[in-house]
Amino acid sequence: MGHYVTVATCNLNQWALDFEGNRDRILKSIIESKKQGAKLRVGPELEICGYGCLDHFAENDLYQHSWEIYGEIISNPITHDILLDIGIPIIHKSIKYNCRIISYNGKILLIRPKLFLANDGNYREMRYFTPWNRPKYYEDHNLPRHITKITGQQKVIFGDCIIETPETRLGCETCEELFTPQSPHIAMSLDGVEIFTNSSGSHHELRKLNTRIKLITEATKKCGGVYLYANQKGCDGDRLYYDGCALIVVNGEVLAQASQFSLNDVEVISATIDLDDVRSYRNQKSSGLQAVDQKETYKAIFTDVELSPTENIYDPTIAPTKPRKLKYHSPEEEIAYGPACWLWDYLRRSKCGGYFLPLSGGIDSCATAVIVHSMCRLVAESKEEQVLKDIRALTHDPDFKPNTPQEIAQKIFYTSFMGTENSSSETRSRAKILADKIGSYHVDLNMDNLVSAVISLFQVATGKKPVFKIFGGSQTENLALQNIQARLRMVLSYLFAQLLPWTRGKTVPGLLVLGSANVDECLRGYLTKYDCSSADINPIGGISKTDLKRFISWAEIHFELPILHEFITATPTAELEPITKDYVQSDEIDMGMTYDELSRFGTLRKVDKCGPLAMFIKLYHEWSQPPYNLTAEQVAEKVKRFWFFYAINRHKMTTMTPAYHAEQYSPDDNRFDLRPFLINPRFPFASKKIDEMVEKINERQKEIDESNKSVE
Repeated sequence: MGHYVTVATCNLNQWALDFEGNRDRILKSIIESKKQGAKLRVGPELEICGYGCLDHFAENDLYQHSWEIYGEIISNPITHDILLDIGIPIIHKSIKYNCRIISYNGKILLIRPKLFLANDGNYREMRYFTPWNRPKYYEDHNLPRHITKITGQQKVIFGDCIIETPETRLGCETCEELFTPQSPHIAMSLDGVEIFTNSSGSHHELRKLNTRIKLITEATKKCGGVYLYANQKGCDGDRLYYDGCALIVVNGEVLAQASQFSLNDVEVISATIDLDDVRSYRNQKSSGLQAVDQKETYKAIFTDVELSPTENIYDPTIAPTKPRKLKYHSPEEEIAYGPACWLWDYLRRSKCGGYFLPLSGGIDSCATAVIVHSMCRLVAESKEEQVLKDIRALTHDPDFKPNTPQEIAQKIFYTSFMGTENSSSETRSRAKILADKIGSYHVDLNMDNLVSAVISLFQVATGKKPVFKIFGGSQTENLALQNIQARLRMVLSYLFAQLLPWTRGKTVPGLLVLGSANVDECLRGYLTKYDCSSADINPIGGISKTDLKRFISWAEIHFELPILHEFITATPTAELEPITKDYVQSDEIDMGMTYDELSRFGTLRKVDKCGPLAMFIKLYHEWSQPPYNLTAEQVAEKVKRFWFFYAINRHKMTTMTPAYHAEQYSPDDNRFDLRPFLINPRFPFASKKIDEMVEKINERQKEIDESNKSVE
């Protein structure tokens, strides 16, 4: 005889400190869960206040407001008759914890604090919260007085406990706990827990979803059980995009999967499962025998809520949900949709009039423009009432009903080619054609008079006139003349962002300026400080040049933009030096390294935690083999060059535009790469060790060669 239970989990687009908006989205998800027949609803981590409150978690007001909003939720009759698992920060005995609250019919059953906190990469949870380092331990928590008036409870259990119903046992696992070596679901499964909830605040990173889903499916494949994964979705006010993908998994099989990228603020998925399937699966595993070895069991809090009412057994319309195939996006699709959703959230929540982008005709600004085009496509294709409401508010047009992405771009996307005598006709043409295809309001201009005016001002003030190196000037003069052009473009960008809507008779607020420096250029410091890399936000600042090229190749076909082929095949160039018949400026030649090499340097530095010596050893073993066939000296020179320029340009990272996070090796200082800015760029000790290693390699190679000769 089956024990059918319908459960629901969700993606929620919560915004940091948007208490009332967050409340409404939670309520909407509960209503939708009940419509789908669910008896259990799980929401994302810290959903009451938003996950990304950062140092606002140090403010006691936040905890008070969170309780106030929670009181409004559980006192609302529409939240009754369903078991609720809601994320909230709580102060217990003067200490701040990241918690889950389990409730039913307006009564709190359990407050479960997070045991293991995320504290690396983008996460700093231990800066705000304390982990509950006492598995299976619990104590009483005194509820706030206004909550006591709502629930009639003065104290509730606070700690690592489980919930028991007449049919089954439920346990909570929060985000990071799934990734730890001793995940709580293991001990819980051995104590009879059959349904696990995991409420998460997991961000998007290229190629990361596979790791997360593998852990979720393996959790129940190993132990058996039902796993409900909920996640935050959207930009909640910072560099991260939380990429949803809520899941319901039973015994390692996926029954339901929510979208990874979507403009929907609330997305609920549900599944009907048969608890007998869990029990049958477990009885085939040795875990059933090992469970009796546990000396310490969980405190089980009983509730008489029936997750599987008796009438379900005899209802022919209720049947278990069948497994389905997982959906993964390609990295190119991730770039197309992740930053696009992030841009949409940022724009609608900032209430600005749109985006302005300096469109140079190169692949980086091209990729940025295409991502905005992708955003416009998502908005045009959306059937959500909230999306239509938001685009009408942004355009100040209550009757606007867009049919194409170009119609949207014409109202909210502005581009400009800011040319000089060093610009080529090809880049100008590419920029103009792309702007026309995606529908942006485009301005084509020359700024030579502005550049000349600045140089003349310097000449009058100093009596000296700088000259480009190609005409006999020094490297110092050459660099300064390039930087003048780059910085003036930034000044013009902000002028145009403020005034372009006004020139069209629009009374919208100013535009947000988009940056277009990729992660590899930031890592190398191959950009001018306070040039077009300085902007309001940057959708490609965490994406490698290699991935951007692949994305543009993908978009050429899937977005039907043939002009993109010209961007892919063009030589990357800053176009800041004069073009002659014998010289065209090239980014990779200027940098002294390729973009592919930069990606490898970045991964070894940040992800693999290599210093100069360790990086050299790893790369020697890689690059001394085909197809590279580099000598030890060549590898050493490349490594030393990278670390030199990385070090001398660290100061630029203090001014980098807040960028969409996509790569683990991002050098972004503000949140991600906490390293000093003034260090010896030559790394003398490490360089000496590299030289010693080169000498040993060459000596050993010489011995091998001589030995081979003697054999011959």
